[in-house]
Amino acid sequence: MSKNNEKGTSSRGHAGGGPPHMMHGEKPKEFKKTLRRLAGYLKPRKNQLIFVSIAAIFSTLFNVISPKLLGDATTSIFASITKGTGIDFTFLSQLLLILIGLYVLSALFAYLQQYIMAGVSQMTTAELRQAVNEKLTKLPLRYYDQHPHGDVLSRVINDIDNINNSIQQALSQLITSAIAIIGTIIMMLVISPLLTLVALITLPLSAVVIRFIASFSQKHFVNQQKELGNVNGHVEEMFSGHQVVKAFGQEKTSIEKFDEMNDRLYESGWKAQFISGIMMPLMTFVGNIGYVFVSIAGGILVLNRTIFLGDVQAFIQYTQQLSQPMAQAAGIANMIQTALASAERIFALLDEEEERVEERLPVNLDSLDGSISFEHVRFGYDPEKPVIKDLSLEVKSGQTIAIVGPTGAGKTTIINLLMKFYEVNKGKITIDKISLHELSREQVRSMFAMVLQDTWLFNGSIRDNIAYGRSGATEKEIIRAAESAYADDFIRTLPEGYDTILTEDASNISQGQRQLITIARAILANPKILILDEATSSVDTRTEMNIQLAMNKLMAGRTSFVIAHRLSTIRDADIILVMNEGDIIEKGSHDELMNQNGFYADLYRSQFSEKSAG
Repeated sequence: MSKNNEKGTSSRGHAGGGPPHMMHGEKPKEFKKTLRRLAGYLKPRKNQLIFVSIAAIFSTLFNVISPKLLGDATTSIFASITKGTGIDFTFLSQLLLILIGLYVLSALFAYLQQYIMAGVSQMTTAELRQAVNEKLTKLPLRYYDQHPHGDVLSRVINDIDNINNSIQQALSQLITSAIAIIGTIIMMLVISPLLTLVALITLPLSAVVIRFIASFSQKHFVNQQKELGNVNGHVEEMFSGHQVVKAFGQEKTSIEKFDEMNDRLYESGWKAQFISGIMMPLMTFVGNIGYVFVSIAGGILVLNRTIFLGDVQAFIQYTQQLSQPMAQAAGIANMIQTALASAERIFALLDEEEERVEERLPVNLDSLDGSISFEHVRFGYDPEKPVIKDLSLEVKSGQTIAIVGPTGAGKTTIINLLMKFYEVNKGKITIDKISLHELSREQVRSMFAMVLQDTWLFNGSIRDNIAYGRSGATEKEIIRAAESAYADDFIRTLPEGYDTILTEDASNISQGQRQLITIARAILANPKILILDEATSSVDTRTEMNIQLAMNKLMAGRTSFVIAHRLSTIRDADIILVMNEGDIIEKGSHDELMNQNGFYADLYRSQFSEKSAG
């Protein structure tokens, strides 16, 4: 586990030269290709699907055989009346018992079918979730910088849920409908091949209707999922920053933007559902045409004494039964298309380029002292637009390096490169003469700990949050780290002490207390190199003093990089790097830079005068 203790360094650093967010439109892949790939996830459960098919055969047995048995009953009664003989109640009783037995068997196997199908769908979607989760850990930070978080969440949650529902409901119903169609056609052929031919005239027309409508609706289903991701992203953004929205009175603007997105979602969803929904009435219409043809042809055959009256009755029922599963198959087509649209988005995520696989360099990291060298480093999030043009820097072990400069100067970018969130385009960065390119990401990040202005604490106990800095830490080590960070006192005043559960965003403790916990976490990690963002800008003076003392203790004897916002806090830094437009324009101690009377001196005096004026 990386000792990168804070979330999304670069994603929060766009103002400091980080990559811009980009909205990507979804490009639908081929229908058949997506279907085959999704079917590949069902392949390991082919035995269960075979059993589901067998259960479907028995569960549809009642529907397939009962019209023929009822037709035989009608023929028997009709023959008894026309011949003047008594009604054969013994025969009718036997038919009734057979029908009851078929009904019980049908219900039993329908239950088994649904039970097994539930397991198949849950295991399949569990595998998909696992594949997506593993993929997310392998994606480079660039992917998250270029994709809204809401869209990523929508793929992981909504799209996989769509697939789960479709496998559970649509696939099961599709199997049942297919078997019902096959069984019904077999029974129709047994009764009368000629009437069967009449009934099946409408099948090609049904296939044309399904194919034609599906080709139009699929693109709208894909667009519906994309717009759903946009809506989710906006809602997540507005709720996470609801205080800022309210503070600046932007509720109306937020609602208007949501309404605009929601209207687009409505439009694409309406088109998808409407076009797909046309299938059902069209299939019903086609089925009714077949029903009329069968009724006319059957009446003629009965008059010619070619077929029994009961068989015509059965055939009419079979015609209705044939149109019903076909209409059902058309009805679930929109569910299947939604699933395939979701699958396209999932597979697009799974096909994203991963971080390259790296092997650990056989080197003892404990023997490294933490000296760092930048040698003619060039880097840009877009290679054509470099953020850092030609950076060279030597940092000795234990030195404190402060990085200052205006927004967009490249301060955060240096941190991204140090942590191997991004690879340099040209030049190299070394730690104790070993290139970062040769070390694995895990090796590099194990030497760093980060304390950022934006704290990140997960939903769990304070003890677990501190222990996140190093796996296997003992209780004594956790408490010692908290004491060193001046966090132990306030933790013990809480009702549950170290067992206090932090809520979402750790809103049940103050900003300063959250920061002290993250410092304790970094102290426990015992890193060789520290990365510190100004962590005292949003707390009271007393807490600021504690945080500053804790940070000084944390920095003692360690190579430290400090992104400075308030220049008064870095007067004691060994080296101050003044950056502007990706270049180091000034370098030296505080006194040296003040004597130069350049960019840094102007910046420092402007902050001091602002403070005095305030």
